[in-house]
Amino acid sequence: MERIARPLADIIRVAVFEAIYCPLTPVHAIVHEAVEMAKGTGRGGQAGFVNAVLRQVTGHIVDRQGLLKEEDSQRAIPTDAQGGCLFDAAFLPDPKSSPHDYLAVCFSLPGWLIQDWIERFGYEGARQVALASNRRPSVYLRPNPLKTTPEGLVARLREVGIEAEAGGGTMIRLLSAGAVERMPGYKEGWFSVQDPTAGCAVDDLRPAPGESILDLCAAPGGKTIHIAEQMGDQTRIVATDRNLERLDKVRENVARMGLQGVTILPCAEIQGHVHRHGQFDAVLVDVPCSNTGVLARRVEVRYRLRPEAIKNLARTQLGLITRAAGLVAGGGRVVYSTCSIQHPENKVVVQAFLHSHREFRLDSERLTLPSAGPMDHDGGYVAVLHKR
Repeated sequence: MERIARPLADIIRVAVFEAIYCPLTPVHAIVHEAVEMAKGTGRGGQAGFVNAVLRQVTGHIVDRQGLLKEEDSQRAIPTDAQGGCLFDAAFLPDPKSSPHDYLAVCFSLPGWLIQDWIERFGYEGARQVALASNRRPSVYLRPNPLKTTPEGLVARLREVGIEAEAGGGTMIRLLSAGAVERMPGYKEGWFSVQDPTAGCAVDDLRPAPGESILDLCAAPGGKTIHIAEQMGDQTRIVATDRNLERLDKVRENVARMGLQGVTILPCAEIQGHVHRHGQFDAVLVDVPCSNTGVLARRVEVRYRLRPEAIKNLARTQLGLITRAAGLVAGGGRVVYSTCSIQHPENKVVVQAFLHSHREFRLDSERLTLPSAGPMDHDGGYVAVLHKR
């Protein structure tokens, strides 16, 4: 590989990806496009090399979209829960003798991460998480109940040829591709984009009318908006974020949804707000994390994440949950959430916090693993902590 110029290697990688994961695109079109791209790199003489490599790879494909059997494991790349791209020769590690190596190579995931998943979820559980981490994630819309209904939004979308279906609860799953920002109702605030798992934190928060609620790491504002909508825009919500630039995104999204009960403040002003108005009834702290529950949406994470980064993140997360504890009133609650499925960022952080804050108890916690099922979803963790 080191002898192949990087632009040519990338062209080959993209073409092989398309041959495997986009079975409706004809092979001849994929090869032709790659050859033309090679010519455009200034290495036109290498176009024949690109053509030869791709002809060799695609020549070994038996079925680009077949149902896979267990005995096919070493010669197939899974592309969904049941099927994948089948080759005529074995080229992957043996999943029986080297399950760790097989999952790491087959799903292009770091070996240390696969090892952790196997130890915690078993081989089949790790395989399902790896498959979900490589899925093409669905786009879910959460209708704004202040402006429309799920049925009304689906009907509005279908008027312009956009297919959608019920996605569990009030969520809507898009079946048509397209830029969400250009869809009818987006500018009018009819809906937000949110994966069902992301909504678990607000569901477990259980906001009540008249409560004062702080969203401590609010950007880009999805959970703030979700809380406000659940309460009919009648609850006092303060949204903040350490990143002022991203806080502007919260402001923009809240305005788009037409919400009036949300106050947006920089982090530096939160303590002053508490002095004037008292502590909050509930604090939601959706912390920065490794994103291992959303690898299908954050595909670059697998290439930069390291075990030591998890340890550094855990220290930051413990600091944030500790800060949240100082902002909530007695009898109130802190909801801690991540989009990670790593133990050191979730249960370990919560237990470390409880060990040093005896005035809190753990009311509930749940870990959701990402799924590539018919109603696919991301992974994440939520813990509800009650202050005595």
